[in-house]
Amino acid sequence: QAQQDVRKQVPQLTDSEVKTYVAGIGRRLAARATGPKYPYTFSVANHREINAFALPGGPVWIHRGAIAAAANEAQQAAVLAHEVAHISQRHAADQLTKQLVANGFIGLLGAVLGNNRSAQTAQAGARVLAGGYMLKFSRDDEREADTVGAAIMRRAGWDAREMVAFLETLRREQGRAPASLEVFLSSHPAPRERAQRLRGALRGGGTRDTGRFRHIKARLDRLPHAKSMRR
Repeated sequence: QAQQDVRKQVPQLTDSEVKTYVAGIGRRLAARATGPKYPYTFSVANHREINAFALPGGPVWIHRGAIAAAANEAQQAAVLAHEVAHISQRHAADQLTKQLVANGFIGLLGAVLGNNRSAQTAQAGARVLAGGYMLKFSRDDEREADTVGAAIMRRAGWDAREMVAFLETLRREQGRAPASLEVFLSSHPAPRERAQRLRGALRGGGTRDTGRFRHIKARLDRLPHAKSMRR
């Protein structure tokens, strides 16, 4: 239900070739994620700003601007792997539960024991997400998503060092065009801090780029311009 609500709010890129490519990258990463085998899905938001987000239980969205900012396929995989890690580590579910409890939708006892109001609880969760679908994770959650995401990348065959390279790209973009990162920075720690923590901890090896990625980037350049989130 939350995914349906987000689709009503977010313009989705409809180009079938780009959608198929991104979903293929996502499924390859999800297959290497630990934890429950959630029904992961991967969608492209037709927004020019650089961002990505995950919903509890499997939906992952990447902004068209994030694909455009990636210098190679491994950097795009890094963005998706970070969001897959949020789901596999249950960060989104935990944050949603906290919001539900804080807003009085469910009591702690009911959340722990479970009850016959699970459908109502799910609907309440969807309403909370519909009001602000980009959940703000803790710094510890973000650090874990970077570390776990890098491990997922490596197991899936991409060079995990490109996660640091993409964060460096974000840091440069922050100084050059801060508006493009306004939404990202509202829900993520500063790229410099994340890059510094990861640098030196990641091993090399794996794919950096492919002709397929370069083809998709060129295809995106030929499509009508992405929309801005700024009204």
